[in-house]
Amino acid sequence: MRTDLLGYSVWNRTEGLDAPFAQDESTALTYREFSQLVAAYARILAGHGVGERDVVAVQLSNRVEFLVAVMAAWSLRAVATPVNPVLAPAELEHQLGDSTTLVVVTESPDAIRALTVSPTVLDVAECPTTGDSVPTATFTPQDTALLVYTSGSTGRPKGVELTHANLEHMTRALAEHVDARPDEHCLLVLPLFHVNAICVSFLLPASVGGRLTLLRRFRPETFLDAIEEHRPTYFSAVPAIFATLADTPGAENRDFSCLRRAICGAAPVSRELLDRVTGVLGIPVVEGYGLTEGTCASTCNPPGGPIKAGTVGVPLPGISVKVVDQDGGELPVGHAGEVMISGPTVMKGYLGMPEATADTIEDGWLHTGDVGKFDADGYLTLVDRIKDMIIRGGENLYPKEIENALATHPAVLECAVVGAPHQTYGEIPVAYVVTYANTEVTEDELLEAARERITKIKLPAAIHFVDELPRNPVGKIDKPSLRRVAAVS
Repeated sequence: MRTDLLGYSVWNRTEGLDAPFAQDESTALTYREFSQLVAAYARILAGHGVGERDVVAVQLSNRVEFLVAVMAAWSLRAVATPVNPVLAPAELEHQLGDSTTLVVVTESPDAIRALTVSPTVLDVAECPTTGDSVPTATFTPQDTALLVYTSGSTGRPKGVELTHANLEHMTRALAEHVDARPDEHCLLVLPLFHVNAICVSFLLPASVGGRLTLLRRFRPETFLDAIEEHRPTYFSAVPAIFATLADTPGAENRDFSCLRRAICGAAPVSRELLDRVTGVLGIPVVEGYGLTEGTCASTCNPPGGPIKAGTVGVPLPGISVKVVDQDGGELPVGHAGEVMISGPTVMKGYLGMPEATADTIEDGWLHTGDVGKFDADGYLTLVDRIKDMIIRGGENLYPKEIENALATHPAVLECAVVGAPHQTYGEIPVAYVVTYANTEVTEDELLEAARERITKIKLPAAIHFVDELPRNPVGKIDKPSLRRVAAVS
């Protein structure tokens, strides 16, 4: 058994136990107090039958109990599946059912009990707030640690299995790449149900003996106040947050002297925005690239430079990245092709989906579905996406899922959803709908029908009623044509 992995030193530390570790808007815990609370949660989970390979769902907002519940599951050699607190009931049922969740730690117990699935429900308000012992971790590197759900191109969310070994290498590679120090202090603002927040904002500072401060949600003034009050050394955010900060009146007059770096990822960002934000913050803003199936990041601009705006940087230590043509042949510098990733951060696979896993991982190489090219210095630039995924403010949205929701209305004959450019969010979904003859339906009625099945951010920003959808020569809907229309609408 292994008990010496990265941030699990949270409870294996022999010094600095009374140093601050994690705090949110209402709770502050030292390393010792955090470890003791993990043990208290673990006892409760074990009392409900949680053991090796069982799944514990954590449906909480950004608060220290989220971190506690995840590590409590790991201490029992169980699997944690982070759950978006605002999932629609159908989405929530799918994740809990597909993962065979045994216990849910939640802020919304009544909503869970109303579902057709029946896991044990633990109301976080009734869970312990202190503990008196330290857990003993007994996991192995190849145990699944996280089961992170990401929508597939068919619209069915898939469970990405990430092992402790995946997380260990991801965290160590990030720490080496950004030259993380023991006094690191992360201001965590991204939602913890994303692997980005777990790896970059939680496990990274934990692995070097640092600390983190959690914000429940992003609000510009609150975020700027938190920087001046808590004095973090870094934060990780999506382009939409950086765009908002750059447009916040008076931001350039705030004191950012505590910050060493800011990390930008999860969605493409323009060179102009990076330059603008760097000017406001006065620190390096480094853009990275990765996906859940690769345990967060695979490339990143080095904070120590040189930083090449417009690129997503160089491969992280121990991770291999190549660009290939349609036949799988590696392309030379300057030639665009599909980006593929290999190394110890590649996922274990999609839960219960061997065929999808085999289609995605080929001879140890992960197909990303993204098109990119390397320059002579080894910096990767993303050119386009093979898949139709829409990235709205760092959230991955899949058109098929939105189309399926719209199609539940009886007036809809067919529909197509594409991404339209947006100044703040990067992209927003827009829909083109063909209705049945002699039927009438309004945009509001379609949105109401979809709202019952998908979360708010997935709702189309606009619905255009058309007589027919464009099609390519083989009869498939011509989405590139629709994207061109959406770009000028």
